[in-house]
Amino acid sequence: MLLEFEQKVADFIRANELFGNVDKARLPTAKVLLAVSGGADSTALLYAMRALSSENVFRAEMLCAHINHQLRGAEADSDEDFVIAQAARLKLAITTRRVDVRGYAGRNKLSIETAARELRIKNLLEIARANNCKAIATAHQKNDNAETILQRLTRGTGFRGLGGIWPMRVFGYEFKFVRPLLCVRRDEIIKYLEQRNLKWRQDHTNADCTYRRNYIRHRLLPALQQDCTGLLVEQLSELSESARRFYKLVCRRADEVWPKTADCAGEKVTLDSKMLLAQPQPVMVELVRRSLTAVGCGEKDLTQRHYEGILRLAEQNVSGRKIELPGGLVVGAEYGNLIFSGPEKRPPSEEQFVKSTEVEVPGQTRFDRYLVKAVIFKAEEEKFEKFKAEKNNFVERFDFDKIKPPLVVRFRRTGDRFVPLGLGEDKKVGKFITAARVPQEVRQKLLIVADSEKIIWVWPIRIAEQAKVTSGTRKILQLQITDMPIQAK
Repeated sequence: MLLEFEQKVADFIRANELFGNVDKARLPTAKVLLAVSGGADSTALLYAMRALSSENVFRAEMLCAHINHQLRGAEADSDEDFVIAQAARLKLAITTRRVDVRGYAGRNKLSIETAARELRIKNLLEIARANNCKAIATAHQKNDNAETILQRLTRGTGFRGLGGIWPMRVFGYEFKFVRPLLCVRRDEIIKYLEQRNLKWRQDHTNADCTYRRNYIRHRLLPALQQDCTGLLVEQLSELSESARRFYKLVCRRADEVWPKTADCAGEKVTLDSKMLLAQPQPVMVELVRRSLTAVGCGEKDLTQRHYEGILRLAEQNVSGRKIELPGGLVVGAEYGNLIFSGPEKRPPSEEQFVKSTEVEVPGQTRFDRYLVKAVIFKAEEEKFEKFKAEKNNFVERFDFDKIKPPLVVRFRRTGDRFVPLGLGEDKKVGKFITAARVPQEVRQKLLIVADSEKIIWVWPIRIAEQAKVTSGTRKILQLQITDMPIQAK
């Protein structure tokens, strides 16, 4: 029998399909990594999730992760011991990591808060990858969401920023961060812990108002609450839900026009200025944001002034004018288009050229900054929705019976040869891409997918004739390669 708090969390998980929904043909998450610090919020997450798992609210194996920031000496070590003991009590596997936040902050000129967050995310992703966990559950709740919204308001934000903390965030196509407690307040969490007679760890640095978030939590929020008729945390939660609904509508429109408006080639994105300016202002901003993200621009250093400058550049339509953005990115006007380009990237080193990675078939494999997804299915099942993928230069299909394992992915090497689809003889990859007039920026990131005997795909240019799907194909191997650099946000 679930407690009222646990039932509230269960309803939130189901409503937002945080761990999939079998009834709607969405496969449930196989493994979930719980990020547990030992504080009240994460302790409540740990025990509530254990209770929900026992009641089959979701079907997933749970593991714990604890990141020791080493900022509070013996206290931090005691936090680690506490979390290990709680995991043992619930018979859950646990992985702990110790990170040097102060050293990382100093080397990268970051605040302690930012350094801790970046290292925490990086290590959680590494632990999730090592344990094949596709979901990482964190203990963010309504008060955290309210603090995030106020923090963004104080430095300036748009409707997207007002969305606050999302229930689910997909990270690099491979993982998702989920927030099952985003439906409850901090006081409800404390009440739940007391109801279950559970202990938790106190972090004395949470009372230090020299940290921006602590100032918002202990000073700004209480001051604003005095002039509110209702609970400000709840009101800000409703605001964020409205902003997220609006942003979803904007994204729906942006999804429709993006293929017609944007041309992503190599390391550049070209936006048609006329089509861009024909959209409603929120959609224009979203299209610009997507273009910036596509060329590797982080969003934390961008301000409203940058977006306004880019849209003015489109309106003025003067070829040759440019705007420089943080991180070495440039946006220029050129013959009725906006050209977004990132900083120049060095060509792969000799060491990169030599290395190769065996592709897990079926499964997912990371190679350098790329993610390779492999699926096998029978030829007669090709019409089924679960195997459908938009046919583009990132997805190709092969006759699985013509593949000689193991399958590997690597960078191009001198002397590589293959038989291009449609041709009857092998050619040097270098001469083939020259004859095909492949742009230089695409050449620099070419990948080779090969079995033990031959190259089957020069990505993203052409597959090999010997591995093509024919009317006699019985099994199909579908490969998708995504350029997906790891980011810490």
